[in-house]
Amino acid sequence: MMNLSEQDSTLLDAARIGDPVALESLLRLCQPDIRRYAQRHCMISDIDDAVQESMLILARKLDAIRVLAAFSGWMFRVVQRECRRLGRIALRYDPYEEEKLENWLVARNTDQLRLELIQTLESLPQDYREIILLRDFEELTISEIASELQLSTAATKSRLHRARLMAREYLLAES
Repeated sequence: MMNLSEQDSTLLDAARIGDPVALESLLRLCQPDIRRYAQRHCMISDIDDAVQESMLILARKLDAIRVLAAFSGWMFRVVQRECRRLGRIALRYDPYEEEKLENWLVARNTDQLRLELIQTLESLPQDYREIILLRDFEELTISEIASELQLSTAATKSRLHRARLMAREYLLAES
């Protein structure tokens, strides 16, 4: 995590009052930490966009920071929000929006849920259906699935993620 020194406090103060050189230096100092954080919290396709947008937000709203100690936390919250925003756009849903899922579950009895789950699994392409069954029903580890399907671990995780997104989209499309 980024730790700004007291010397950086003057840089932050100068950037806050509008010194363009100080702002550029501050953003250059923060950029590697912003990128590292985005790599952990964004989808891979959104990392560069999240870094760019976060740095723009930091530059525009830097005057909101009054204390050096609050800067790092604020900066990481900006990146986190940006990753989440880009994820909602890319996936067309908010992974933190559970109300729709709860309403969907409450509206169905156990038999309906089983039937809809079977229909969903049957609607998936064979590769996606197979990986969900191996992981969620046979409870194999990612490594075991990768070995069985002769895929890399990364490809296995990616396929499982896409399969679950497709299944969720199918299940919740009717509600």
